[in-house]
Amino acid sequence: MTAGPAPFAARRLFRLSVGVFAIGGFVTSLVSLLVPRLTALYGSNYSHALLVQMAFYLSYLLFAVPIGRIITRHGYMRSAMIGLAIMSASTVLLLIANAMRLFPLLLLALLLLSCGITFLQIASNTVVAMVGAADGAAFRLNLLQGCNSAGTIAAPLFGAAFLTEGVGAEGGPPFLFALLILVVLTISYARNRRLLDTAPAAEVAVGRFDLLSAIRDRKLVWGMAAIFAYVGAEVSIGALLANYLMQPGTLHARAAIAARMVSLYWAGAMVGRFAGSILMRRVTPSTPLLIVALCAAGLTAIAAGGGGLSGSVALIAVGLCNAIMYPTVYVLALPAQAERATSAATLLCMAVVGGAVIPMLCGEIADRAGLGPSLFVPVLCYLVVAAFAVSCSGRNSERA
Repeated sequence: MTAGPAPFAARRLFRLSVGVFAIGGFVTSLVSLLVPRLTALYGSNYSHALLVQMAFYLSYLLFAVPIGRIITRHGYMRSAMIGLAIMSASTVLLLIANAMRLFPLLLLALLLLSCGITFLQIASNTVVAMVGAADGAAFRLNLLQGCNSAGTIAAPLFGAAFLTEGVGAEGGPPFLFALLILVVLTISYARNRRLLDTAPAAEVAVGRFDLLSAIRDRKLVWGMAAIFAYVGAEVSIGALLANYLMQPGTLHARAAIAARMVSLYWAGAMVGRFAGSILMRRVTPSTPLLIVALCAAGLTAIAAGGGGLSGSVALIAVGLCNAIMYPTVYVLALPAQAERATSAATLLCMAVVGGAVIPMLCGEIADRAGLGPSLFVPVLCYLVVAAFAVSCSGRNSERA
């Protein structure tokens, strides 16, 4: 990894990435609000409502490999442009499905929306990590993940009343706003599709697409397990938090108020990511990763085993612990060689399917035993992340 392309191109890339990460967080958080919408307004059980998360995150498994090949062929900037265009089209489809209350069409729209995000996950995360000095990779990615968290905070504050209480055109305004931003970003990336074309080849090389060689890297496999577990835990808590706060045994909050309080969960992640971006310049990333993973497991266990104000505060506070997990695991697991990055990033992106599998498991347990016991599944997930951190602490990782 080198110092990156020309300063102008690097600055332009970062500004464009801010928009991509922010809208990605906004859209993902809106999707989580569809769960309390389905349970509160339409009487769905948890297993049925959490199908929206399964459809949204299943794309990472289904489309990551072909998308990885497209990125290898067309490069990072053009691939991000394609992803944004797909997200724009699928948001239109989602608006139609939501207005007509067609649940199968809604699931299809979410699958396609996630397909577009998969382009961004592989292309944007990788180019940010690979372009620039190796010892600043965790800093850059945590800083942009802070922008992602800003989007996740804005979504429940703006969309809660529309999505959980049926105010305004069947909940459409938040998705219309997302569509506007996506179209603007698509045009911006189209205009800057050649931004990295003049940079030295080694700085932005996408390399040869070879999953078989990449999967032989034990650290990468551990990283896949950690991302599978982390995303599953974060998505499960984010999707079920409003319902948890609405329970008589916790805060007994109204649906819209509980949905707005979810923004506190994402606010913790934003604060932690900006703070973490500074911390990562001073410490080995595996150490804070281990600490926050163990703290998240403990806080989630408190919420699972109890209720009331203490359980609610503990579950919201997990957001602060989540802050640095994804970008830190991603950077620690990603190979140092630029030519291997796209293949490895594809596998790491496929592991995000944990956001489809783990919430469904939580939903099944919640329907049978209650929301509290279902939260022990995320507890186990955070312990997997802690195990990955321990496995990295003994290595002198180039990227760390």
